Amino acid sequence: MTTYSGAEGFAGATFLGTSFQGATLRFSDVSGVTMRSVDVDGLDIDSHDLSFGSLLVNGVDVVPLVEAELDRRFPGRALQRSQTPEGLREGWAAVRAAWQETVAATPPDLVDAHVEDEWSLAQTLRHLVLATDAWLRGGVQRVEQPFHEIGQVFTGAEGMGFDMSVFRADPPSFEEVLAVRAERQGLVTDVLATVTPELLAEERADPWGGDWRPTVGDCLRVILEEEWAHLRYTRRDLDRLGLPV
Repeated sequence: MTTYSGAEGFAGATFLGTSFQGATLRFSDVSGVTMRSVDVDGLDIDSHDLSFGSLLVNGVDVVPLVEAELDRRFPGRALQRSQTPEGLREGWAAVRAAWQETVAATPPDLVDAHVEDEWSLAQTLRHLVLATDAWLRGGVQRVEQPFHEIGQVFTGAEGMGFDMSVFRADPPSFEEVLAVRAERQGLVTDVLATVTPELLAEERADPWGGDWRPTVGDCLRVILEEEWAHLRYTRRDLDRLGLPV
């Protein structure tokens, strides 16, 4: 199959009687796409930012329906949107317990297995170390260089000018991943244990250098969103690998 990478020529284009059967789109912008009289049987959409917009299917915005179903499947997920210290603490305890269950249920031969181009369990845990470093150590605590060397960087980070020399090239053992992950989880737990409404309202700089000025509460909610999103991805892929979790 032909691969189009970084192609801009499709923006605003019209496709008539065209087959996209079996095509794969990754890290692509399909916002505002209009599809009429199309066959969508088996269409599989996964969007980390789905809740921030709308998705119309036959005139119905299905985003609230999807969010409600995900909240049902993952008890405690709804608290990722909490505005209170108590809600954030409860949400963190729920996602931490859910991750503990998933990691414990994964046999050693599957921790580095992955589906297609998705991350393995080990890589996902390393990415969550990175997310905690960015939004807690960098965002909330304002540590100048917050990143641990085993962090798993997201696709496109190098193109954004991110200093990749921070991270080591050789992959860590799973035991090291679990140790660093546990230490970072402890940092989140400690901050949430004493956070106040006043601290949640304090403004911070975007740890990735953007124009957004998040509050401490925003930074903590991003951590929770990352945790729940990647738990869903991991359970989805482990199920595909034959391990229902």
